[in-house]
Amino acid sequence: MSMALQQAFDLKYFSDCSGTKISFMSRSNGPEPGGHVKSRRGNQKSKEISSSGDQVSGHSIHVKELTPVGFSPSYSTSQVSSLSSTLPELFTSNTFDVISDDAFMGLPHLEYLDLRGNAFNCDCKLKWLVEWLASTNATVEDIYCESPPEYKKRKINSLSTKDFDCIITEFEVYQSLPYQSLSVDTFSYMNDEHVVIAQPFTGKCIFLEWDHVEVMFRNYDNITGTSTVVCKPIVIESQLYVIVAQLFGGSHIYKRDIFANKFIKIQDIEILKIRKPNDIETFRIAEDWYFVVADSSKAGFTTVYKWNGNGFYSHQSLHAWYRDTDVEYLEISGKPHLILSSSSQRPVIYQWNKGTNEFVKRFDIQDMEDAYAVKHFKVKEDVYICLTRFIGDSKVMKWGGSAFLDLQRMPSRGSMVFQPLQINNYQYAILGSDYSFTQVYYWDAEKAKFVKFQELNVQAPRSFIHVSIDKNRDFLFASSFKGTTLIYKHEIVDLSA
Repeated sequence: MSMALQQAFDLKYFSDCSGTKISFMSRSNGPEPGGHVKSRRGNQKSKEISSSGDQVSGHSIHVKELTPVGFSPSYSTSQVSSLSSTLPELFTSNTFDVISDDAFMGLPHLEYLDLRGNAFNCDCKLKWLVEWLASTNATVEDIYCESPPEYKKRKINSLSTKDFDCIITEFEVYQSLPYQSLSVDTFSYMNDEHVVIAQPFTGKCIFLEWDHVEVMFRNYDNITGTSTVVCKPIVIESQLYVIVAQLFGGSHIYKRDIFANKFIKIQDIEILKIRKPNDIETFRIAEDWYFVVADSSKAGFTTVYKWNGNGFYSHQSLHAWYRDTDVEYLEISGKPHLILSSSSQRPVIYQWNKGTNEFVKRFDIQDMEDAYAVKHFKVKEDVYICLTRFIGDSKVMKWGGSAFLDLQRMPSRGSMVFQPLQINNYQYAILGSDYSFTQVYYWDAEKAKFVKFQELNVQAPRSFIHVSIDKNRDFLFASSFKGTTLIYKHEIVDLSA
């Protein structure tokens, strides 16, 4: 091996010279003089050349990581190419910890590789080696995993890329909105995604859209009222309507006038039934549109309203005097249902009756007194619900065919929202808290339950919603009753990269 060739080889394949001995051997006509190899830290390490006969020469240095660090400008392209095209065999001795994912680049004619004797940690950083072993034409001696425990003594050559779960996600703060909020909803209108936020202290519904130039959300319109608690959008036959629920001054319905480019009030909601609205759900049954208002006053009625072509009118009052705090629409076995949460009784389930076109009470959810809210989600065909308790244990329950059954309990302290949401193929549940960090849980498909995933610092959260922009940007809006409204970006990270 010539000195220039040897030095080029050193600079390409050795770095971080601080730990374990590694040896490389190549066919040669005799011993070569010594030289130096430069580590990533910039220090110099000496090495010795030894020979065993006239056919094999070797050199060894102390390294802990095998990684290409680039060629020195003093070596020509032809010298590097000469190395890449002529090195047929590569050996290592003793152990090292890390092999860079491009350590064997530039060796298209490699015929034999011996990596035995190394304690490999078969995590995501080694996924590239499994891919390389499956594609190389070189003969590679069998090598084994030392860790993690589930792969100990497993032959690396037998692994596949499917054995590595290297994609993780996380939520990172992307934008902060300098106001408090209660409800947050998203809707599609005129080929764009929009967000509407209820501001209780200013009494406004704030409408946001994505600014493609500034790459952030911006406010484009408001509906001004008094003590607004919910701003619920609904699009019927391309017309946008917004149901604005207020604690004082009555609740109203607005529509978007595209010619005047503003919202116009078209209807008042009867104040005798809706005295203290706390939640609104919109839904469609067959060809008809509805919304339902959960009323939390002592004298109010949780009421279903139906669209008749010109406006929404009272269709059914469900029950009075129960001080309902939340209403959730869902389908169970293909049939429409409502779940009402109340401060005075257990959550109640209603089912739609096709004969009367009304909801009929079916049963209570047992052992869930003081449930503030219920939200549902689906995993494949299974229906689950998340039940929020301010103090005590919040729950995840699964529909068992005739009732909801306990699946999982989460300790709650000051929780007023336990929101399941799906972002692409990732299922989450977010448990807010007025006194500590918000807990984000991730659905583990193998365990069929939620596992702790991440903590978010949101002051007194009241709602969470997923907003997708351009099919490649996913955001989480987190309302805050006492602080700033936060927008998180959903990031996907490849640990094998």
